[in-house]
Amino acid sequence: MDRKDLAAELKKSSNCCQAVLLAFGMETGLDNDTLYKIGAAFGSGMGNTEGNCGALVGAEAVLGLMKYQYKGMHSEASALYDEFKRLCGSTICKELKGTETGAPLCSCENCVRNAVAALESVTGEIY
Repeated sequence: MDRKDLAAELKKSSNCCQAVLLAFGMETGLDNDTLYKIGAAFGSGMGNTEGNCGALVGAEAVLGLMKYQYKGMHSEASALYDEFKRLCGSTICKELKGTETGAPLCSCENCVRNAVAALESVTGEIY
Protein backbone atom coordinates (compact mmCIF):
# COMPACT_ATOMS: atom_id res chain seq x y z
CA MET A 1 0.00 0.00 0.00
CA ASP A 2 1.48 3.36 -0.97
CA ARG A 3 1.47 6.34 1.39
CA LYS A 4 -1.51 8.03 -0.30
CA ASP A 5 -3.65 4.91 0.13
CA LEU A 6 -2.43 4.48 3.70
CA ALA A 7 -3.54 8.03 4.53
CA ALA A 8 -6.95 7.38 2.93
CA GLU A 9 -7.30 4.18 4.97
CA LEU A 10 -6.32 5.98 8.18
CA LYS A 11 -8.99 8.59 7.45
CA LYS A 12 -11.64 5.96 8.18
CA SER A 13 -10.72 6.06 11.89
CA SER A 14 -9.29 9.57 12.35
CA ASN A 15 -9.68 13.14 11.14
CA CYS A 16 -7.95 14.36 7.97
CA CYS A 17 -5.02 15.96 9.78
CA GLN A 18 -4.42 12.88 11.91
CA ALA A 19 -4.59 10.62 8.85
CA VAL A 20 -1.79 12.53 7.13
CA LEU A 21 0.33 12.76 10.29
CA LEU A 22 -0.11 9.05 11.04
CA ALA A 23 0.79 8.07 7.49
CA PHE A 24 4.24 9.56 8.18
CA GLY A 25 4.57 8.23 11.71
CA MET A 26 7.91 6.47 11.31
CA GLU A 27 9.48 9.32 9.38
CA THR A 28 8.53 11.92 11.97
CA GLY A 29 10.03 9.95 14.84
CA LEU A 30 6.87 10.51 16.91
CA ASP A 31 4.62 7.81 18.32
CA ASN A 32 1.02 7.46 17.15
CA ASP A 33 -0.44 8.75 20.42
CA THR A 34 1.51 12.00 20.04
CA LEU A 35 0.49 12.34 16.38
CA TYR A 36 -3.18 11.80 17.28
CA LYS A 37 -2.88 14.56 19.90
CA ILE A 38 -1.15 16.99 17.52
CA GLY A 39 -3.87 16.52 14.90
CA ALA A 40 -6.86 16.38 17.24
CA ALA A 41 -7.92 20.04 16.89
CA PHE A 42 -7.76 20.13 13.10
CA GLY A 43 -10.81 18.05 12.17
CA SER A 44 -13.56 19.52 9.98
CA GLY A 45 -11.31 22.34 8.90
CA MET A 46 -9.04 23.76 11.58
CA GLY A 47 -10.94 23.83 14.85
CA ASN A 48 -14.21 22.53 13.39
CA THR A 49 -14.73 25.84 11.53
CA GLU A 50 -14.62 24.31 8.05
CA GLY A 51 -11.68 26.67 7.44
CA ASN A 52 -8.22 25.47 6.48
CA CYS A 53 -8.29 21.83 5.42
CA GLY A 54 -6.96 19.50 8.10
CA ALA A 55 -5.18 17.33 5.52
CA LEU A 56 -3.18 20.36 4.39
CA VAL A 57 -2.45 21.30 8.01
CA GLY A 58 -1.17 17.76 8.57
CA ALA A 59 1.03 17.89 5.48
CA GLU A 60 2.48 21.25 6.54
CA ALA A 61 3.24 19.79 9.99
CA VAL A 62 4.92 16.74 8.44
CA LEU A 63 6.97 19.04 6.21
CA GLY A 64 8.25 20.85 9.29
CA LEU A 65 8.86 17.68 11.27
CA MET A 66 10.83 16.07 8.46
CA LYS A 67 12.62 18.95 6.76
CA TYR A 68 13.13 21.78 9.28
CA GLN A 69 16.80 22.84 9.40
CA TYR A 70 16.62 25.73 11.91
CA LYS A 71 15.77 28.30 9.25
CA GLY A 72 12.53 29.56 7.75
CA MET A 73 10.49 27.24 5.56
CA HIS A 74 8.28 29.84 3.91
CA SER A 75 9.03 28.84 0.32
CA GLU A 76 8.54 25.12 0.97
CA ALA A 77 5.35 25.74 2.95
CA SER A 78 3.99 28.03 0.22
CA ALA A 79 4.83 25.50 -2.47
CA LEU A 80 3.02 22.76 -0.52
CA TYR A 81 -0.03 25.01 -0.06
CA ASP A 82 -0.08 25.88 -3.77
CA GLU A 83 0.31 22.28 -4.89
CA PHE A 84 -2.47 21.10 -2.59
CA LYS A 85 -4.73 23.86 -3.91
CA ARG A 86 -3.90 22.88 -7.49
CA LEU A 87 -4.73 19.23 -6.82
CA CYS A 88 -7.90 19.83 -4.77
CA GLY A 89 -9.29 23.10 -6.13
CA SER A 90 -9.23 24.89 -2.76
CA THR A 91 -7.61 24.81 0.67
CA ILE A 92 -10.85 25.57 2.57
CA CYS A 93 -12.70 22.60 4.05
CA LYS A 94 -16.25 23.84 3.40
CA GLU A 95 -15.39 24.58 -0.24
CA LEU A 96 -13.75 21.18 -0.66
CA LYS A 97 -16.78 19.42 0.85
CA GLY A 98 -19.26 21.68 -0.97
CA THR A 99 -21.03 22.55 2.28
CA GLU A 100 -22.56 25.76 0.96
CA THR A 101 -22.78 24.95 -2.75
CA GLY A 102 -23.75 21.28 -2.71
CA ALA A 103 -20.95 20.72 -5.23
CA PRO A 104 -17.93 19.10 -3.54
CA LEU A 105 -14.55 19.85 -5.07
CA CYS A 106 -12.67 17.01 -3.37
CA SER A 107 -13.68 14.33 -0.87
CA CYS A 108 -11.90 14.08 2.46
CA GLU A 109 -10.40 10.76 1.33
CA ASN A 110 -8.97 12.42 -1.76
CA CYS A 111 -7.81 15.44 0.24
CA VAL A 112 -5.60 13.23 2.40
CA ARG A 113 -4.31 11.46 -0.72
CA ASN A 114 -3.60 14.81 -2.37
CA ALA A 115 -1.91 16.16 0.76
CA VAL A 116 0.55 13.26 0.60
CA ALA A 117 0.99 13.75 -3.15
CA ALA A 118 1.63 17.48 -2.66
CA LEU A 119 4.20 16.74 0.03
CA GLU A 120 5.95 14.27 -2.28
CA SER A 121 5.92 16.81 -5.09
CA VAL A 122 7.37 19.62 -2.98
CA THR A 123 10.06 17.53 -1.30
CA GLY A 124 10.90 15.54 -4.43
CA GLU A 125 10.68 12.35 -2.41
CA ILE A 126 8.31 9.40 -2.67
CA TYR A 127 7.45 8.16 0.79
